[in-house]
Amino acid sequence: MSGAGVPVRGAGIPVNGAGIPVRGAVLARIPSEQYSDYRYEAIFRAYKWDPQVEDHNTVAEHVVLLDKHTAGRLEHWAEQLSAETMAMEQAMAGRTDLVKKLGFPSKIKKAIPKIDNYSREKHIRLMRFDFHPTTEGWSVSEVNSDVPGGLAEASVLPRIAQQYFPRHEPRGHVAHSLLEAFQKRTQPGARIAFVHATSYADDRQVMQFLGDYFEQNGYRSLYAAPDHLVWKEDRAMSLIQGKEGPVGGIVRFYPLEWLPNLSRGTDWSGYYRTQTPSCNHPIAIFAQSKRLPLIWDELGIKLPAWKSLLPETRAPEIRIPGSGDPGDDWIYKPALGRVGEGISIREALTPKEYRQIQRDVRRHPKDWVMQKRFQSKPVAGEDGESFHLCVGVFTVDGKAAGFYGRISSYPRIDARAKDIPLLVEKEDRTNE
Repeated sequence: MSGAGVPVRGAGIPVNGAGIPVRGAVLARIPSEQYSDYRYEAIFRAYKWDPQVEDHNTVAEHVVLLDKHTAGRLEHWAEQLSAETMAMEQAMAGRTDLVKKLGFPSKIKKAIPKIDNYSREKHIRLMRFDFHPTTEGWSVSEVNSDVPGGLAEASVLPRIAQQYFPRHEPRGHVAHSLLEAFQKRTQPGARIAFVHATSYADDRQVMQFLGDYFEQNGYRSLYAAPDHLVWKEDRAMSLIQGKEGPVGGIVRFYPLEWLPNLSRGTDWSGYYRTQTPSCNHPIAIFAQSKRLPLIWDELGIKLPAWKSLLPETRAPEIRIPGSGDPGDDWIYKPALGRVGEGISIREALTPKEYRQIQRDVRRHPKDWVMQKRFQSKPVAGEDGESFHLCVGVFTVDGKAAGFYGRISSYPRIDARAKDIPLLVEKEDRTNE
């Protein structure tokens, strides 16, 4: 693909991961006699209140150890991808002709023109880029652009695991990076609204983690459902009884495509117009769509990192001779899919599930993309165990902010994957 070999800022690290052997990422087991203590700390210090999905334990018994070069390479790629993503968002402003190609619900498409007052300086941009070791080098599968999860896992889990691996250390702290971003845009002691689906324990634990962290650092936290905010002159106001009044900042952990499903009369479009500093502003929905690569060439900007690291992506509604059976060389992804749901990796699905995805694509092809499948290369430990790995690299306002690791026994990272801390070898090991 185009763009290979273009340098990324820093250390002479090339953009393209294709062809670069995957080294420097290995599994190491937490001592078995200490794992129960580690898991307990993960539950109560890293906000993993429910460490199970069905009968699957989602707290890994291992850590991933990265060498300094690998960690730096991933961080620089994430920063380049972040810069290119924000450039695409700017280029999308006013391009209603392109918005209609991204697979958005009709109400979202109608609301998008309201973001014409977006300011990068006013709002905070949080993203997570998901990298995978493959047989041909590192690839990126997607950007979690709208409401990226894994914040506590990236911030706290590595600090719990560090005690077992003294020659390695955590890299980044996404919650602290977010705190610093709000400190630049809000007054000391401001009230921050942590907006989420309040009935979902998984979402509440993410918001509780951030809210607690912000309160420890001088802010006031307001836990709110999306319809608890109203708008006065494009500024957020709380409706919560006993906590009415202005809100100084917003952290939205409520998917944008859910907003139109709120009760009739809710002014959810206020999120698009707001001048209250927000993470993330609805402009994030552009990159959340897996169909964005389909319009890259119409944006008129250079995207060397994205074109090097993301597998070839096509529109399923356009049949191209030789594209092959999606179950073999290609996979389907829903345009607004999350947590690995709906991805047509045959060995990760029952035959019934696979056939259902095929039917859905045939009925609504413009809600999906077709993507060249990469061959995931499992990471291995000294004991012979191996797992497929996803390394999520967070950026806040374009700067690398921490690693979020997940492992799976099969090559699809979904809700059943295990959270795993990533540690990086220390810069100076002479005194170890």
